[in-house]
Amino acid sequence: MKKLDLTKQERDVVENALDHWQGSGLLEASKVEALKQTIDERAFEWKHLARYAFWIALVSLIFAVFSLFADDALTRFVERFYEAPNIVFCLFFAGLAVLFYFLGFRNKKRYPEKTFSNETLMLAGSFATAACIGFLGQVLDRTTSHYTLFFLLSIAIYGILSVKLNSKLIWVFTLVALGIWFATETAHHSNWGFKFWGMNYPLRFTLFGLLLTTFALWGQEKIKPLKPFQSTSYVVGLLYTMIALWCLSIFGNYSDFDAWTQVRQYHILYWGVLAILLSLGLALYGMKTKDHASRDIGFVFFILNLYTRFVEYLWDNINRTIFFLLLAGSFWLVGRWAERIWRKGK
Repeated sequence: MKKLDLTKQERDVVENALDHWQGSGLLEASKVEALKQTIDERAFEWKHLARYAFWIALVSLIFAVFSLFADDALTRFVERFYEAPNIVFCLFFAGLAVLFYFLGFRNKKRYPEKTFSNETLMLAGSFATAACIGFLGQVLDRTTSHYTLFFLLSIAIYGILSVKLNSKLIWVFTLVALGIWFATETAHHSNWGFKFWGMNYPLRFTLFGLLLTTFALWGQEKIKPLKPFQSTSYVVGLLYTMIALWCLSIFGNYSDFDAWTQVRQYHILYWGVLAILLSLGLALYGMKTKDHASRDIGFVFFILNLYTRFVEYLWDNINRTIFFLLLAGSFWLVGRWAERIWRKGK
């Protein structure tokens, strides 16, 4: 019989369940003992270590690039390339991206179990692709009406690569690039102002997120190459919606900072109420349908919106000591609530 590799907490949960079934007469004592022998306690969380190690490696690589410009000797060395045309850097990053994608795809076929190292290579390739497209944009005149087409190019590149390499991580970059294109395209048509068709950025991205979420739920499954990324699109769409709606609840549909500072927050309370109701509805929907992504996102933004309103309406109106006592008490209640939900799910 195959052995299970579990953490101590997971092992305790399984053994308690087996003991309960034995006490209820559902399993014989000999069967329970045999099943317990198949459980191995995991001595260390190597999976988490691998994930964090690769993340730290990537962040360290980024810091290394920034540190490059802080070193005088290296700075003088790099200055020699300042006169090089942007097309050279564009081709360099294009080659680097191809190299990372090749290594990532090859490793994914040879060592499919090395999830984190393969995804790190894909992530590095995605950054190199973004740099390549950025320098390509520098080659051309940014004032032309066709500048936003380069963001569409990045969407096409990321989309094709995510399908060909079956990478959800690159699909996330596709959706991020889609959001950047949407922002720049609408800004271009509004003469680079903050409002487009009477909507500022938070309102625009609230609608954008709703459209993306709707597509993920009812449209993406009909497109066979994109079906494996349906859950990813759904989560990203929800994040676009909830983050933009949270910003909208703070700033309203104002595009001028000075005008916003003259407005009392209760004048835009309806956006806050909408954000609270939508996040609460999402959390309840997730709990009812066992949709963990909807539940977690809804719960986080429900709490975030509540505390945002708490700060907006009480910070200037009550004593600081009372404010923080109320804050502490409310967080304690949230902790008790979360603990109760966690124990029910065990």
